[in-house]
Amino acid sequence: MAGNQGGVTRRQEYEKRLRRRSLFVAASSTLAVLLAIVVLVPRAPGWERVQQSFFNAEVIAKTFPKLLNAFLLDVAIFAWSAPLIAVLGLAIALARDVRNPVLYPLRLFGIVYTDIFRGVPVVLVVYLIGFGIPGLGLPRPWNSPYIWGTLALVLTYAAYVAEIFRSGIESVHASQRNAALSLGLSGADAMRFVVLPQAIRRVIPAQMNMLIALQKDVALLSFIGPVEIFRQAGVFKSLLANFTPYVVAAAIFLVVTVPATRLADHLIAKQNRART
Repeated sequence: MAGNQGGVTRRQEYEKRLRRRSLFVAASSTLAVLLAIVVLVPRAPGWERVQQSFFNAEVIAKTFPKLLNAFLLDVAIFAWSAPLIAVLGLAIALARDVRNPVLYPLRLFGIVYTDIFRGVPVVLVVYLIGFGIPGLGLPRPWNSPYIWGTLALVLTYAAYVAEIFRSGIESVHASQRNAALSLGLSGADAMRFVVLPQAIRRVIPAQMNMLIALQKDVALLSFIGPVEIFRQAGVFKSLLANFTPYVVAAAIFLVVTVPATRLADHLIAKQNRART
């Protein structure tokens, strides 16, 4: 066929040329903008003062190793908080899904829990728990800001994670649950083997975004004592009278969060393609 030489249609050839042209135009315009930034920004009035205050190479070399070491504490807090948040969030979501009238108090607890912890700012929960509970005069190690700061993050983020899990559970058509029950599975087994596997798979992209937000909000624990990267940057800023440590801290966060954000976007796009 004239329009299908070698298995490639004219339409496919046209779309291929259009994609190549689009990529060329996008790359050219991006390069032009970057060149304009590189050439024009250093010539702007006051640039030397900005560079000295925010992009000081000497300060970067001096503070980067200690800031990176402090960031490892952020990673550690994130690493032990994330599994606790996932478990508690799933438990709250399951509590909100109970349908037995006898267990309605459990469902009511889930509703009240999510309403409270989604309605109160994270930083306020961190202050209330991080300062309030150690202020009761608890002995060591139970007065540690690491313990209560982690608890504040877990309680807050579990509320958001629970709602995401619940949306995934509700996205599974009721007919699948009914079919499982008709085959002799109990309600718990239908949830465990039929509903939850589909629900968890569907909400992975949304949960990835929550993980990214959690990684950033770990810095809020600096307000109650832990010397993580944000607090360490503040110490350097005061010692050196320079804002470059904050820029370095932001760059370290970006190295972690940008790839994770791109991965979340990829998963969302892949999920949308599968649905269509």
